[in-house]
Amino acid sequence: MIKKEFKEKYELFKRLAYVIIYGTNTRLGRLFDLVLLALITVSVIMVMLETVKGIDHRLHGLLVFMEWIITVFFTIEYILRIISNKKPYRYIFSMYGIIDLISILPMYLSFITPYTKAISVVRALRLLRIFRILDLVTFMNQGEELKMALRASRNKIIVFVYFVLVISILLGSLMYVIEKHQNGFTSIPRSIYWCIVTLTTVGYGDISPSTTLGQLVAAVVMILGYGIIAVPTGIVTAEYTKVSRANILKEEEMNYREEIAQREKKIICNHCGNTQHLPDAKYCSECGHLLIEKRIDAAQT
Repeated sequence: MIKKEFKEKYELFKRLAYVIIYGTNTRLGRLFDLVLLALITVSVIMVMLETVKGIDHRLHGLLVFMEWIITVFFTIEYILRIISNKKPYRYIFSMYGIIDLISILPMYLSFITPYTKAISVVRALRLLRIFRILDLVTFMNQGEELKMALRASRNKIIVFVYFVLVISILLGSLMYVIEKHQNGFTSIPRSIYWCIVTLTTVGYGDISPSTTLGQLVAAVVMILGYGIIAVPTGIVTAEYTKVSRANILKEEEMNYREEIAQREKKIICNHCGNTQHLPDAKYCSECGHLLIEKRIDAAQT
């Protein structure tokens, strides 16, 4: 009897925990998720502040104490997500499940080595839950479109990167021959490094050509860099526009078909023959009689 009662209470607790943790449409579920996001944000800020010597020196004890409180909360949350889920393995091996586990491990591993605490900043990845919590369907759709565009332009970008690497090797080798052992051009790999830095318009300035011919080649590389930067952006933008346009056309087609379906079918009143009713109407707008689910084609009316 006691065992049965305990089992019933445990099942009730699991259902309640599931509603709170996974129920984004309930008041308690939304409150829990918003508190969770706030704690994640605070935790990430504290991990970053711990790396600032002046702040860590003054507030080290408080920061560690708060970090342990948040870690214990995350640990309890992780356990509750497992026991309240009907298919716990699906959560454990999901992206969110792995991120949740990684976010709590560093504090416990800090008993072995203190340097692992800095890895706690990975908790920032948990902020991705905001898309699920706030039900931002529009943002999710935009993200899906961007992912499809990147996937569609993947081969073009790979070919482009390969081309840039070949150019960097050739120009880097040329600069080594021209500027051999001058101003940092001590080897071909160093010269290729200079070429990549110049092509990407980063320009650290740690290596620079001194000969007239070398400066001429550098000028060509700089001009080439501006054109190279624009290519991947153009590729992804073109694919994104194509995907976005296809989705818009698909949505318009679905709306058109739905509109046609609504126009082609009407509810007829068996008492007076009226067909002008709203789709969810229960009574006739003319005679007030109860409508029977008898539909006719618009062409017949």
